[in-house]
Amino acid sequence: MLYKLRHKIIDNLLLLMLVLSTGGLLFVFNRNICYGVFIAFLLIAFIPFGKQLNKNIFNASFLALSTVVILFIINYIFAITEQSNNKYVYYVMVVIISVLTLTHFLNNRHEHILVDRLHFVLKLVMIHSLFNFVAYFFIKGELINITSTYHESNTFKYLFFYSSKEYGLLSLYGIEFHRNSGLFWESGILQAFLNMFFFLEAFIIRKNKLLLGITAIVLLTTYSTTGIALLLIQVGFYIVQEIRTNKTLIPIILLFLVPTFIVFSVNIEEKVYGEKESSFQKRLFDLTQPFFIALENPLTGIGLDIEQFQKIREEFYFSSTILQELQDKIGVQSKIEVTSKGSSNSVMFLLAAMGFPTTLLFLSMLFKQKVIIHKKRLWVFIMLISIISEPLLLRPFFFFFICSGFINLFCKITMHKRELS
Repeated sequence: MLYKLRHKIIDNLLLLMLVLSTGGLLFVFNRNICYGVFIAFLLIAFIPFGKQLNKNIFNASFLALSTVVILFIINYIFAITEQSNNKYVYYVMVVIISVLTLTHFLNNRHEHILVDRLHFVLKLVMIHSLFNFVAYFFIKGELINITSTYHESNTFKYLFFYSSKEYGLLSLYGIEFHRNSGLFWESGILQAFLNMFFFLEAFIIRKNKLLLGITAIVLLTTYSTTGIALLLIQVGFYIVQEIRTNKTLIPIILLFLVPTFIVFSVNIEEKVYGEKESSFQKRLFDLTQPFFIALENPLTGIGLDIEQFQKIREEFYFSSTILQELQDKIGVQSKIEVTSKGSSNSVMFLLAAMGFPTTLLFLSMLFKQKVIIHKKRLWVFIMLISIISEPLLLRPFFFFFICSGFINLFCKITMHKRELS
């Protein structure tokens, strides 16, 4: 089938919706409408523009969907508190959307098209983020506040968005600016997608070195510790890749690394020991407390209802001599005993919510994903660090890659059975 403009448009829309459904403000403020539009785009992709379903792909997709839904049902049945039906319906919808989107690309498109379209969509996210940061200096007096049940934000004509919280405003070496979160509700989410775009541009597409530089600068505007750390790691890999063929580029990269490392050092100092210590303390607590909750409910967890999870962790105290000794060695002490907030660490949340077997299964499927093959370990590392630092794992974009692992596994099983028969 020829890849025409209408196919490109529908693919771009699907992947844009997939990205924005993972922390995008469009979905935060209009969730039900946006998911309805997303499903409509998926139906359009399959019915007017799709090919006849390949039997192997259909069977593998159905088995992947069924497996995850069964795991959710088991979790619902064995949850230690009464769970909200709506929460589980939402998670099932996330899985359905992830599986259908992946099935569309596997069945209707050539292998390279998914990566090409993802690169294009993430480029749009990066370009918007660049304008979003620069525009603030000119429009900061014309922002209006918008609110939803769980979030509020400042916006300029619904084109540019800025956090309404005080920590959004920063001053670095006398320069006051607003942390860049682009189209998302938190800067940590934007950095994840910017780092993925940097990866695709640096190691897969390899088109434009200027674009890499601009992306790196935009990443710095998020002022995200995780984002800058991932950028530095990727630049290290990029230097190793380029040093053999383009040695003249190395001095330029090293020149860029100096201010980047300075910003990173200041960021670390502020968050671990300085004014923004509360952010680091929250993440440290989110790394440890859910693990101890999981130890008391190791097989099926406490349930996926985030509100029930918040109630449980508000009254859950824990102590560990091993953890205390480790904190003493690294010189960092946890200062939070309990909290009523959700977890910023979606891996640890999943561990507490669904137990060790399901969490390990989902993570193994993430490692087995077949969307990104070249430098796969680095890509998965970027995703893993992103879901450890933000509540993103059970959102469509990241679950899309888990579903890829499941579908790949079931495709291998069905092919092996066919060879034996």
